[in-house]
Amino acid sequence: MALNVMAGPGDDAVRGPTLERLLSVMGAGALELCVAPGGLAAVVEGVTVLDPLEPGRSRGQLLLAVGVDPQSAAALDVVAEAAREGAAAVVFGQGRSGRPTDALRTAAEAAGTALLFRTAWLGWTELVGALRAGLVLAGVPADPAASAVPLGDLNGLADAVAVLVGGAVTIEDLESRVLAYSSTKEDVDELRRLTILGRRVPEWRVAAMREAGFFRALWGSGDVIHRPAHGENPERLVVAVRAGGEVLGSIWVAAAGSDLPPHASDTLRSAARVAAGHLLHHRSHRTDARLTEDAARALLDGRGSAAVLTERTGIPAHGHCAVLAVRPGAARAARAARASREDESSKGESGKGDLGAGETAGRLCALLAVCCGAYDVTPVVLPVDRGALILLGGLHKDPRRAEEQVFQVGTSLVRQVADTFGPDARIGLGTVVDTLTGLPASRRSADLALRALLSPGEQRAVASASEVAETIALNEMLDTLTGAAQAAGPGPGTALDTPVARLVAYDAGHGGGTMVETLRAYLDHFGHVPDTARALGVHANSLRHRISRLTEVSGLDLRSPDARLLAQLQLRLLERGADRKQ
Repeated sequence: MALNVMAGPGDDAVRGPTLERLLSVMGAGALELCVAPGGLAAVVEGVTVLDPLEPGRSRGQLLLAVGVDPQSAAALDVVAEAAREGAAAVVFGQGRSGRPTDALRTAAEAAGTALLFRTAWLGWTELVGALRAGLVLAGVPADPAASAVPLGDLNGLADAVAVLVGGAVTIEDLESRVLAYSSTKEDVDELRRLTILGRRVPEWRVAAMREAGFFRALWGSGDVIHRPAHGENPERLVVAVRAGGEVLGSIWVAAAGSDLPPHASDTLRSAARVAAGHLLHHRSHRTDARLTEDAARALLDGRGSAAVLTERTGIPAHGHCAVLAVRPGAARAARAARASREDESSKGESGKGDLGAGETAGRLCALLAVCCGAYDVTPVVLPVDRGALILLGGLHKDPRRAEEQVFQVGTSLVRQVADTFGPDARIGLGTVVDTLTGLPASRRSADLALRALLSPGEQRAVASASEVAETIALNEMLDTLTGAAQAAGPGPGTALDTPVARLVAYDAGHGGGTMVETLRAYLDHFGHVPDTARALGVHANSLRHRISRLTEVSGLDLRSPDARLLAQLQLRLLERGADRKQ
């Protein structure tokens, strides 16, 4: 499936840009070079996705090995075939480990084929779009105007364009998020002020433009669109930034203090061509925060590189660090979301957006990052389902002092989170480890501690795994005893092929029977019939009949200490599962 993206005008000497030129335009944020045995002078005529049903289409192409695990034997075959067909290079995904095998490196070097890897934070679809733009930009001779602003310096670009067009500039992505804006001494209009403060165009404004068909016109047009002044909103010009058929974003110019000059449209048209390389660089690199988050998440999942995280954050690869698992109070967050929805419906266009799960997660992560800044640690905050993870680096060299730091940070954070999101906030403290590569184990202990703190009857708001070890053990028993049953679909706390599971099923099929209740009382009273009968409010003879029927239905051997112990554990875990369900 060739994309047929060729070099632009002015590049008559070759059929396309070199691999070196393409990589310089794309930047390391999109592709990682593994090996290039023949150098980077190979000409890239286009990009094609590997299709075993259509061989022989890879000559001069950047071959995307989608769906091929770089750790597999099939990857070696792909490299060998690419070399025979004359492919410019082969691009693999991250695979399970995120690292190429020695066998794959050796195969690429022997075949003389350049080997590249797609970065973890850029999906295949995004990569194809970026390559389409990159091949065009790489094939066009460098514009002298582009060298005046370092590649990726969008704020510098916005200031430069503002000087040339004589207005206030904002550069936005496809979602109307502000990527950069120019500084100006002139008074700005209210819409620009709201856009810059919120780092995106207000939702009500985006909705109005979408309904009016403005974005269809903008993305479909290759020229500058003029929006005349209206009321307090000054005259504006806007142009889409595109390359290789890919729309990368837009540049907006608003009159500031005076009308825009007659040449503003021509200048903005030229600026859009220069901006294409900058926006492509931004897209492939994303933001520093996103790269840091992706590097930390990969490391916590046990598939990332400590060196990458060290480079992104400055956290030493060898030094004490730990993970905290945070769960905000659900009640107040839910009330805040409902209040926000009601406020939105009453305010209409001028109101704020809905405080949904995404905004709640954003508020939580922002709060945690700010609060961690008060301590002598280096934090990385990651949003996860219903909460957040905090990677704490730069802890004290002494292990005991490092543990005290973790406890101090966790205790302070849980108060802050409780004040904002509700009193039932909980934080599980992970074990302190001495290298970044030990963080998956710290994350595991933090998750276990958090789950224990969320168990019924637990009053503590912050604790380490060692402090809630008994609850963790019970939870693991619950997982062991109920895992098979939950996979099959029964209710919480039940287990397959055990006497207690049979009693639960029997009670469910007899309109809320009393078998489970009877067994629980019998075991709680150590098999003493009179005490059990009084607790249940039945006659002793009726209880004996129930016990007989109970053993008949379940197959439980009440004379066996092991059978009684297992039954009592399952009944206790059954209660915990029911409480958790509530």
